Amino acid sequence: MLRKDVPMGRRRHWQQVYADKSPLEVSWYRPHLETSLELITATGVATDDRIIDVGGGASTLVDDLLEAGYNAITVLDISDAALDASRRRLGSHAADVTWLEGDVTKVDLGAGDFELWHDRAALHFLVDEDDRRSYAATLKQSLVPGGHAVLATFAPDGPPRCSGLRVRRHDASMLAALLGDEFVERATRQDTHRTPSGNEQLFTYCWFQKLPSAA
Repeated sequence: MLRKDVPMGRRRHWQQVYADKSPLEVSWYRPHLETSLELITATGVATDDRIIDVGGGASTLVDDLLEAGYNAITVLDISDAALDASRRRLGSHAADVTWLEGDVTKVDLGAGDFELWHDRAALHFLVDEDDRRSYAATLKQSLVPGGHAVLATFAPDGPPRCSGLRVRRHDASMLAALLGDEFVERATRQDTHRTPSGNEQLFTYCWFQKLPSAA
């Protein structure tokens, strides 16, 4: 487990969230991330290609990826409490996953270390432009040429706040602008998420591919 440059205020917020609620009670909980899985499968990445789930914390995506045979999975989250929840849930299978504790806007993920980047939890909480630029720079650096990014954020008509924080809502064009001309958009989906309390949240999903010629 890696811990590097985790801002205490941001980390403290998410630690408190998981202290107050079980992973099954948080608003973003979903038994299976069907749209994420559909798009990840559509990219054609091999089961031994390197996948990172950013903000993956207590998400069940890692369970389904392991079940599908993917065997080079990294989960990054700012909250070790969230990561611990997934490790406990997976039991002995947790040893098959690389767990990283860190802030995506600060952590060094290396250059060209991943074939696929997935995020359904982190980007829409980054309302500061410097944080967003850092996020995009880390994504671009960490993906191999030809690699894939599957991004999900609250849609323009989604909630303006989540877990007590303001969020930045996106449509496909806003996500494309964030990544720039090094990426081409392959697919867009709209997804309606029903929270454990019964509320509906609208998400924008986009699959982008890094151009083979991009460094």
